[in-house]
Amino acid sequence: MQKTLNYKIAVLVFILPALILFTVFVCYPILQTVFRSFYEWDGLNTPKFIQFDNYKRIVQDSDFILATKNGFIFAGVLVVYQIGLGTVLAMFLANRKLHGAKFFKTTYFIPVVLSITVVCQLWLAIYHSDYGLLNNFFKLMGSDFKQSWLSGKNTAIFAVAAVNAWQYMGIHLVLIYAAIKSIPEHYYEAALIDGANTFTAHRRITLPLLSETYKFCLIIAITGGFKAFENMYIMTNGGPGNLTYTTTFFMYSKAFRANEYGYACTSAALLVLQCLLVTLLINRFVARERITY
Repeated sequence: MQKTLNYKIAVLVFILPALILFTVFVCYPILQTVFRSFYEWDGLNTPKFIQFDNYKRIVQDSDFILATKNGFIFAGVLVVYQIGLGTVLAMFLANRKLHGAKFFKTTYFIPVVLSITVVCQLWLAIYHSDYGLLNNFFKLMGSDFKQSWLSGKNTAIFAVAAVNAWQYMGIHLVLIYAAIKSIPEHYYEAALIDGANTFTAHRRITLPLLSETYKFCLIIAITGGFKAFENMYIMTNGGPGNLTYTTTFFMYSKAFRANEYGYACTSAALLVLQCLLVTLLINRFVARERITY
């Protein structure tokens, strides 16, 4: 009994510093934001308590509705590109017959370590309607197709999301690659003996055993799409109009442009709720049974 008590005290002593830091820098700011969301406040004068008026207003705000929709679009692009393409590339790199795998792994991860400002400026040049690489590629192929990628109503949010997806795909690639390499090789040997081809082996063995990794990658990608801000700020400044608003950019606009800090806190509280809800749903329905091998 005494030994068990001493063990629990030792565990508490070790986790207490991290718990205190987490409470001070994560939990307290979230609670303070939720508290401020019930006030009308410009950031300077005395806040005025208005109960749920901010929440009633925000659910009818067309800008917020568009920002929420863009957040889901952004998250969808990240999931398809980062996890989908990351899986294909990871399977390709995990092949023992591939020569120069280290070179490719390094190459795919380089964008992750680049400054987001540098990446955005690079893609601004690529997307440029007059001298951009993308439009010039179509011209080189003999096509008259020309697109204002960051100004079009149907392309702006996808173009910005693609930049973020391209830059951080390397993180998902590394995670999925590491998970694939941890799968015992004799599983594949048994599958090949039974007559399975490479595609069937990956479909029947690799993908099911990556469920835990996919759970983590989904949480990162979807919540990352909801929280996206830097790309819009640098590349479009939320424009044209409000077409590339996300919840975080909406929050920034209301707080630092309109000086409606209470209203901005409302959008921040709803963003936290969105991310928490998505995390709970993924944990509930993805990889419900842990696979051990």
